[in-house]
Amino acid sequence: MSIFNTSQTLGEIVSIMPKASEVFKAYQIDFCCGGNRPLQEAIKEQNLNEEEILAKLDAAYEETKKIKNAVDFRTLSSSELIDYILNTHHNFAKQILPSISEMTTKILRVHGSHHEELFQVHKLFHGLKTELEQHFIKEEEILFPIIKQYDIEPSEELLDKIRKVMKETEDEHDGAGDILKELRNITKDYAVPDDGCATYELAYKQIQDLEADLFEHIHLENNILFKRFD
Repeated sequence: MSIFNTSQTLGEIVSIMPKASEVFKAYQIDFCCGGNRPLQEAIKEQNLNEEEILAKLDAAYEETKKIKNAVDFRTLSSSELIDYILNTHHNFAKQILPSISEMTTKILRVHGSHHEELFQVHKLFHGLKTELEQHFIKEEEILFPIIKQYDIEPSEELLDKIRKVMKETEDEHDGAGDILKELRNITKDYAVPDDGCATYELAYKQIQDLEADLFEHIHLENNILFKRFD
């Protein structure tokens, strides 16, 4: 019998076992913005094999048991979880965004005449970059300080403020997720054409690295941190 069941939500499964995110990413199952959906809905929507998915999750669970000192993010305080998000995910995105920006501009200039989808890739990515930069400021300067203050001095007034800004950030997560899906669709899962150069390949790799990191980032917020203030 499987450790997990298909009535559990995607976010719940990844919260219990972070390694489940690798399984979901392999099948392009949205566990961050779509984390409130039950697994069975995602399986049906994409016409996947239920037994195969559950077997993959069970195998990942067995691997997880062998990992020493694995972090259970559900046990962290809100302040500790925020610090982890800032130090891990915000820092990573801030480092990689300028690099991708430079490379997508370069490959557009060199290859755009033969691969017109690069114009859309360039536009979508820079729209995402702008949204993320604003989003990080909102979290770092408004939402996260309020949550940390609430940890020390809880009040209804602070809770109302958290919920208001939290709703805005969740909507922004959805917007970022939509852009990432569109990028993956336009690039045919980041397939580099035969005449693509090393920069072309690296640009697509880094966008995928950003995508993977953002999925983990959004999951920690939507499915763990924000659930505490519903």
